[in-house]
Amino acid sequence: GWPAARGPWPSNRPAAARQCPGPWRGGASPASARRSLYTLHAMGYLESDGKRFWVAPRALLVAHPYLSSRPTPALAQPLLDALSERTRESASLAKLVGADAMIVARSTARRSLSTGLGIGARLPAYCSATGRVLLASLPPAEAARRVRAMPRHALTAKTVYKADEVMALVARCREQGWATNDGELELGVRSMAVPVYDREGTPVAAMSIAVRTERMGLVEFREAFLPALKKARDTLATRLYRE
Repeated sequence: GWPAARGPWPSNRPAAARQCPGPWRGGASPASARRSLYTLHAMGYLESDGKRFWVAPRALLVAHPYLSSRPTPALAQPLLDALSERTRESASLAKLVGADAMIVARSTARRSLSTGLGIGARLPAYCSATGRVLLASLPPAEAARRVRAMPRHALTAKTVYKADEVMALVARCREQGWATNDGELELGVRSMAVPVYDREGTPVAAMSIAVRTERMGLVEFREAFLPALKKARDTLATRLYRE
């Protein structure tokens, strides 16, 4: 039943069975997907009005043990809070889960961009800054295999989704150590991400920040926020090393 609850629900509002991301992306039949949703509803993890479903508070019982026991999200949260407050923008930490970058920690400053994304939300790895950073952390052959296997389509007129073009951007990210995204997920939103390393120097997560396009251009965005993003990342890496 759990695949039926995976993924970002449409604008965090109640969703009809056909709108719930997990079943359809997993290839389940409509009947099987609905059974999964009704099972989770019966278990108390989803609520429903008979036609639409939404995540119930009980689902936090599943998420909380992971978030509280894993050092990366717990150590990242105060750093994300400080970064968000300093920049007045949203900051997130994500991990690669299948074909998606899943948010495991997030901070949204007052008056900052709020896209309805919360902890547990998933962004397509092929067209998100966090996803491309996480794909760049994989061996090139493995990253290429994953990109070619994942569903890819244009979410906006600016989305890069062809496998070879995505892999070129992943390779650039691997070389320069950061990635930007300009309206590929949502028009009017720019984001930037950097890898987070563990004590062995292995990338284990991606830290990101997002802004509205009207606030600043892409070059200004990078020059203004990349140093702060890297500093927060380096501080997190130091704290992870001490764990």
